[in-house]
Amino acid sequence: MKRSVVQALDRLRNAIDVRVRSLGSRIALLYVVLLTVIVAATLLAAGSGINTFAYETAERELAANSRVFDQIIASRQRQMADAGEVVARDFGFREALATGDAPTLVSALQSLRDRAKVSEVAIVQLDGSVISSSTATTIRGTAMLSRLENGADRGVIRLGQAQALGAAVPIEMPDLAGWLILLNTLGPADMTQLASLSAAPLEARVIERAQLDSHLASLELGEIAEMEGHDGPTLVRVSAIASLEDGNEPRLVMAHSLNSVLARYFSLRLVLMLIGLFGLLAGAWAAIRLSRGIARPLQLLAEAARAYAGGAVAKVKVEGAIEVRSLASSFNAMVDAVEEREQQIMHASLHDALTGLPNRRFFIEKLERAVARQSESQRTFVAFIDVDDFKAINDALGHPFGDELLRTVAQTLQDCYPNAMVARFGGDDFGLLLDGLEPATDCTALARRLEAALNRELTIDGRSIVVSASIGIAIGPQDADCSDALLKSSDLALDRAKNNGKGGYNFFEPELDAEASRRRHLEIDMRRAIRDGDFELYFQPLFSMSENRIKGFEALMRWPHEQHGMISPATFIPIAEESGLIVQLGEWALREACRQAAQWPEDISVAVNISPRQLTTDGLVACIAQALAQSRLPSGRLELEITESVFIGNVDKTLNILHSLQALGVRVALDDFGTGYSSLSYLRSFPFNKIKIDQSFVRALEEGGSAQAIVRAITTLAEALGMETLAEGVETQALMEILRSEGCDLIQGYLIGRPMPGNHVQRMLSSAQTTVALG
Repeated sequence: MKRSVVQALDRLRNAIDVRVRSLGSRIALLYVVLLTVIVAATLLAAGSGINTFAYETAERELAANSRVFDQIIASRQRQMADAGEVVARDFGFREALATGDAPTLVSALQSLRDRAKVSEVAIVQLDGSVISSSTATTIRGTAMLSRLENGADRGVIRLGQAQALGAAVPIEMPDLAGWLILLNTLGPADMTQLASLSAAPLEARVIERAQLDSHLASLELGEIAEMEGHDGPTLVRVSAIASLEDGNEPRLVMAHSLNSVLARYFSLRLVLMLIGLFGLLAGAWAAIRLSRGIARPLQLLAEAARAYAGGAVAKVKVEGAIEVRSLASSFNAMVDAVEEREQQIMHASLHDALTGLPNRRFFIEKLERAVARQSESQRTFVAFIDVDDFKAINDALGHPFGDELLRTVAQTLQDCYPNAMVARFGGDDFGLLLDGLEPATDCTALARRLEAALNRELTIDGRSIVVSASIGIAIGPQDADCSDALLKSSDLALDRAKNNGKGGYNFFEPELDAEASRRRHLEIDMRRAIRDGDFELYFQPLFSMSENRIKGFEALMRWPHEQHGMISPATFIPIAEESGLIVQLGEWALREACRQAAQWPEDISVAVNISPRQLTTDGLVACIAQALAQSRLPSGRLELEITESVFIGNVDKTLNILHSLQALGVRVALDDFGTGYSSLSYLRSFPFNKIKIDQSFVRALEEGGSAQAIVRAITTLAEALGMETLAEGVETQALMEILRSEGCDLIQGYLIGRPMPGNHVQRMLSSAQTTVALG
């Protein structure tokens, strides 16, 4: 076939040579004249276009950089406001303002001025009087009152003879007592420094409206106009800046030199002139060559024919006489037809006929290129996927069903990872390649997503079937530095995944990732332990000092591992949270705690920790109701402990769940109080039954300092809100006495008792230890 194509091209080239001799000589002179005119017109048009483009560029740069300048000013005001808010909320600062302690206020203002790197800091009181960090500074507080009272907190203020950027922060105790004002001058040096942050060279000034010259005053705000500057034509824009005082209308004037923009295109003008000159000379030389009878369209066709005969893909532009256009169209059609057939052959050799995915050969070629580029900062993720029990499915449901299943798996992989290389290796084996992964990319999350996508129920041809897949994963360059080794590593990981049980994934683990392997094994062991009921509940007593007796127990999970012994909750709880197993563990702990607590005396309660992830599940309320019903434990004896982190995210949904739990009669306690954010807002949003004081505050009580005041504040607040307080980590008699004196009734810690198995609780409650004599 190729020989016949070459022969046809030779015949075509000979025919072109015959026609060329009859056309070229009549157009040579006209070609040179037209080329000269075109080059001259092009240079003139290009020069005019450059001038127009430069002007438009200058306008865009001025407008864009004006916005950038506004953002820079706004950012500076936010920084000043943020710095001011810290001081405005400081208890000592507000106390000094309330008592009129001027030296303390001035010292605080000077400290804030130096720390925030601003020109001046002052306090504007409700009567307009000003307390500033510098006696030499004049600030008109009365001129600012009306705008501050109307809520203005950003703007420009006169600072002596200069304009200054200002940010106002209200001082509330809790009623408004004044405003903390932070100022930064906008003198020539300051504006030059701010203008240097813009992308283009600008001149910026802040001028009082009354001081603008007639040309600038006549401009509309935001309008860009051309004026004559000290270094030539200049684009100018005037915009308004918010003011924080009456009688002050500052204007931001920004100027951008047109000459500086035009200077950028000098080299372009020179290059265009050189190109025009070169083109004119080249055209004249070409015209002389063409004068012997070579017409351009035919010459291009002949060259394309030669190039294609040599193996290169080439097409020609359809132009010239009708005969030439017909010949060029036929040539292009022939090129398209041959290329289409070659592409079909190439596609068939690199793709799987059933699924349309790339085949193993194509996958390996892509993998080799990815491995060549991989590094510690650009990792390669390779997954080897095998559909579990595919042969049995194929035999039981038929080959058409099996083919459709493979196509569904292929489509699932493509939908899940649209930017990945997905290939079918043959049979029920697939490959997945993700390259260029950053070091921060969580490969475990990728594996879990892949596992979730492949292990689910599918409906194929009206039949429902639960499909699972085993996945082996290798990551370069840590697992291998060549494509063959990386693919082999993923294959070995696949074998490990099959040995560990179908429907899961496994990473290649050659001892350099021992920690990840350990966590994965613990997760596997944890799934098995949940299934086999290996977890245990321990209980730590909660003691009432006023009643001098144990009032309840907190349920704590323990995992006695058959190989590693007792595994700390600090080790397995994070793994459970990460893998989602915490939901199953939490439900088991609820049911088991209720079951054991139902056997205790009726005045002894049980407290169970609820994880944030468990709280967001829709079935939590139903699970608790079922546990209470099955154990016949009164709802008032069950207490759920949550941490402040549950409020991060959908607060409304969390509050609805907590109110639903409270409607069941279950008590809700806020654990680790004071260690998170906005604790007081949570107390206002939801009526907790108990507040647990974090042990970090309790342990600090013996050291003196502010810890005792903090505990006293918590107990006072809880009493006012009708809530109980419980202190964690009480280990000494001295701590207990301090807590008693500060109004905390309930305590928990090693002084009362360590966590114990359930049968020890029964023994403890049945003995005389229900009432404990301490001190």
